[in-house]
Amino acid sequence: MHRRALPALALICAVGLAATACSDPTAAGDAGTDTRTAVDPTARLDGVKLTMWTAQNTVGAPKQVIAAFEKATGAEVETQAVPDPYESNVPTKLASGDRPDLMFWQPSVSTLPFVQPRQNLLTLDGEEWVSRLGDTERSLGVIDGKRYAAIVTSPAMLGVYYNKDVFERAGITEKDFPTSYDDLLALGHRVVDRTDAAAFYEAGGDKWPLQWQMQVQLTDLDRQWWAGLNANKEKWTDPVVVGAIKKYKEKLLDAGLAQKNFRTGTFTGQADALWKGEAGMVLNVTSFQSQLQAKHSTAEIDERIGWFPVANSSATGLYSPDQTNGVVAFRTGDDERQNAARQFLAFWLGPDYPDYIKAMKIPSVQPSVPTPDGLPEASTAQVAALPTAIGVFQAKAIVAPDTHLHLADMLYDRKSPRQVAQAIQDQFAQVAKAQGAPGF
Repeated sequence: MHRRALPALALICAVGLAATACSDPTAAGDAGTDTRTAVDPTARLDGVKLTMWTAQNTVGAPKQVIAAFEKATGAEVETQAVPDPYESNVPTKLASGDRPDLMFWQPSVSTLPFVQPRQNLLTLDGEEWVSRLGDTERSLGVIDGKRYAAIVTSPAMLGVYYNKDVFERAGITEKDFPTSYDDLLALGHRVVDRTDAAAFYEAGGDKWPLQWQMQVQLTDLDRQWWAGLNANKEKWTDPVVVGAIKKYKEKLLDAGLAQKNFRTGTFTGQADALWKGEAGMVLNVTSFQSQLQAKHSTAEIDERIGWFPVANSSATGLYSPDQTNGVVAFRTGDDERQNAARQFLAFWLGPDYPDYIKAMKIPSVQPSVPTPDGLPEASTAQVAALPTAIGVFQAKAIVAPDTHLHLADMLYDRKSPRQVAQAIQDQFAQVAKAQGAPGF
């Protein structure tokens, strides 16, 4: 999901356990030399067996496409669940010499490097399905100009889920939807002043959702700033970042806009509180919606829950890559299996794709393939917001530090906003240095 495991990765790199994950990116073995002919997605593959690694909570995600591929080609695809935390256990397994043919992996600049794509992965630039991807999806899965991941699902969207009844009681209509983070906080005060609901539900117990209130305030930092950060010329201690953390603390938490138990609130509690109208708003990514869809029908969700996008100074959503968005194929040295892995991806994003998204009830990554009917209105709103969405920092920074852990320390008064920013910077620099990033 969106929990980060980077301290473990930093340790792995620092002690030299994961030579595969942390070795010199300029070493021999550039997968850019791959040559191939056009792939027939349904060519026979009798007797060919592929393995696919997934996280424990996503073992079922490729189920439909695997069954269809096996039926169409005669191949066998075995899924193997890697124990949590997925992002740190995968590089450790790779370092031991174990590797799959295919794997779910977050296709972001902050996470792709941990599997050393240039040495370990097949390049996928010439595949027919690449041109079918939407603009945002096409920007994912690429490192140094080479494509290493197939994009099979849309990145999660970060925005505000709201309880329609609470908004009605607060006198809030669509024309009041915010066009800035300050507007969002003002909306929160209207909820608190006019209803008995909390404005926001914050999940300090589970920690990982804490990052989002900070994230939406960083959207005015331009591409040049992020490039500077990645070259060790800009810092997470920048006044803009410290200001975002400070505003979250002072203008939301200290101002009484969160529920009383915000230090111990949970991800599941967030969904329950919004559903019951105990909170007016939740700022979170699409996995939050999955909780609602697991318990309630589309009609029930549409009646009760809405969604809108917001950024620091615009009504714009944010996109957040996760490990179910991308599938990578490994250089195993076995041409037959490597070609079969390419064929599996060509099948997934080719003849099977309409069936796959219908079975999964998810938006399409291909503009030419319509998103299935029957999705909640919130999903439709997210699909509409995706083309103009801004990437979260996991999609911009070469390392995605554990901001949520440091923010949790702030919730418990163990760190000031400035100390949170310094802790984020220290971790960022440590992992970037361990990865061999230039400038660190």
